[in-house]
Amino acid sequence: MVDVLVIGGGNAALCAALMAAEAGASVLLLEASPREWRGGNSQHTRNLRCMHDAPQDVLVEAYPEEEFWQDLLKVTGGLTDEHLARLTIRASSTCRDWMRKHGVHFQPPLSGALHVARTNAFFMGGGKALVNAYYRSAEKLGVRVRYEAPVERIELDGERRFVAAWVKGERISARACVLAAGGFESNREWLREAWGRNERGEWPADNFLIRGTRFNQGVLLKHLLDDHGADRIGDPTQAHMVAIDARAPLYDGGICTRIDCVSLGVVVNRQGERFYDEGEDFWPKRYAIWGRLVAQQPGQIAYSIIDAKAIGRFMPPVFPGVQAGSLPELAAKLGLDVGTFMRTLQDYNAACRPGSFDHTRLDDCRTEGLAPPKTHWARPIDTPPFHAYAVRPGVTFTYLGLRTDDTAAVRFGGVPSANLFVAGEMMAGNVLGKGYTAGVGMSIGTAFGRIAGTNAARAALTQGQDHAVA
Repeated sequence: MVDVLVIGGGNAALCAALMAAEAGASVLLLEASPREWRGGNSQHTRNLRCMHDAPQDVLVEAYPEEEFWQDLLKVTGGLTDEHLARLTIRASSTCRDWMRKHGVHFQPPLSGALHVARTNAFFMGGGKALVNAYYRSAEKLGVRVRYEAPVERIELDGERRFVAAWVKGERISARACVLAAGGFESNREWLREAWGRNERGEWPADNFLIRGTRFNQGVLLKHLLDDHGADRIGDPTQAHMVAIDARAPLYDGGICTRIDCVSLGVVVNRQGERFYDEGEDFWPKRYAIWGRLVAQQPGQIAYSIIDAKAIGRFMPPVFPGVQAGSLPELAAKLGLDVGTFMRTLQDYNAACRPGSFDHTRLDDCRTEGLAPPKTHWARPIDTPPFHAYAVRPGVTFTYLGLRTDDTAAVRFGGVPSANLFVAGEMMAGNVLGKGYTAGVGMSIGTAFGRIAGTNAARAALTQGQDHAVA
């Protein structure tokens, strides 16, 4: 019998496996994907949001706890557990040395349009390099890894203690278990069930693209909630959902499919109308609301419109957009009603008030008398050539999950399990009720992966000692 069974293969699972192994436990990690696709959504990540009170290694200036908390409070609209959120924030300030010990390298501070050199530490080589480093370190520590090993169900005893997991008909027992198998974003049937039909009779979920892994089907999450009655947290329609290139692949498009020019222009729906404030806040704090906004539009599609003045001020998309020498020509190329589109752009241009444009700060360029307004970076779209990028909702991970506490234990009727723990996307809804700010998913996964691994090892080794005494 193994001491600790870790179910999942991304950042949170690997952090749990490494911590458990460091504590002296024998560890088996079950990854549903083949080896070449290992790492879940973590392989597509780039950075970790970190609290720090002064300049540190790859982080400039300071990003204190209270500012991090206020950023999180703003994007979640208060739908967050403050105790667990602050635990995550504090843990983010001390994890980098541990990560380096396991082979993770960080880039020097970045500058440019993303404005995150102060708040986020970027991984050298991205998420794939981080995942590979962790797997190499796990192997050195004696962690056994099985690929193509999707867990169908788990066994619990009458006291809600973990007993065993089932993989392709095989029963695998362990003294403790960490659940880190991701959300249900790749389960189209569950997405359809959650979102239902809209007032136009559409199934919005049918037009969602999945930015990450195809292996996050939510099988274990549904099993724990429906079959074992685990305490739940979160809304099944809430997710890290980004407006991404409508030409992106169905799965694994990752970061390169994001369209980052939204705050520098306007966004119109299929009817040629604006529907939200494009300049509400810095893009890293607001980009993850745009997928949901587009999901609420007809046909779940929208178009980000910019002119020549915006070029060079945002991370360029992988594929070029639609280009035209005039706005009517652009509307025609997009298949939009030219008259409605032109009224929208003319109203916007007329509402722009002069100011000191600066895309690196919350400037004073705004609209007046326009609904919805554009609060910052509002400049007339009047300089050809004009560009448009069609966008659709890109789901990264879902927020429905298992309720937990600061021990990372899975709870049943408010009572924490003695040996079943959870980390990563399966519990992120405790901190993220809605919204997102760049890098916080990795902060949550790293903090709770480490907590879950430590406590699973403690539970397993204590149980082993009890058996030895008996």
